[in-house]
Amino acid sequence: MSGKITYAVTAAVLVVYFVLVGTRGMMLIQHGTPLTVAFGAAVLVLPAIGVWFLWKNTRFVRQANRLAAELDAEGGLPADELRRTPSGRIDRDSADEVFARRRAETEDAPDDWRSWFRLAIAYHDARDTPRARKAMQHAITLHDGKPART
Repeated sequence: MSGKITYAVTAAVLVVYFVLVGTRGMMLIQHGTPLTVAFGAAVLVLPAIGVWFLWKNTRFVRQANRLAAELDAEGGLPADELRRTPSGRIDRDSADEVFARRRAETEDAPDDWRSWFRLAIAYHDARDTPRARKAMQHAITLHDGKPART
């Protein structure tokens, strides 16, 4: 639950920032000189990119949470079987062992979104966030029946 609160607060702060930057960009454009109009237009690009990124990320998180809830209802969420260091960090060898099993499971059932979801968790536990995100995106695509993008 604290992750959702943190995400909501961060998103709200970003929206306030986007509004402030956007109003500054509009003020520059309204000033009317070629230089201020150019700067104002450039400044407006930042909030546009930020809003797009925030929307895409929020959509991804909602879709992943939807899959997690469905998998949990089926009793298919992976149990936390990772060893941890005394400080609480995931033991790297333990994460590698679980990852190898999840990868084999996915290779055995490449069209099963559940195996891709569990592989995404294993990538995340192994601290490979880009691959975790790609695996989760693939799980979402398989679940929703969308054709895969190349």
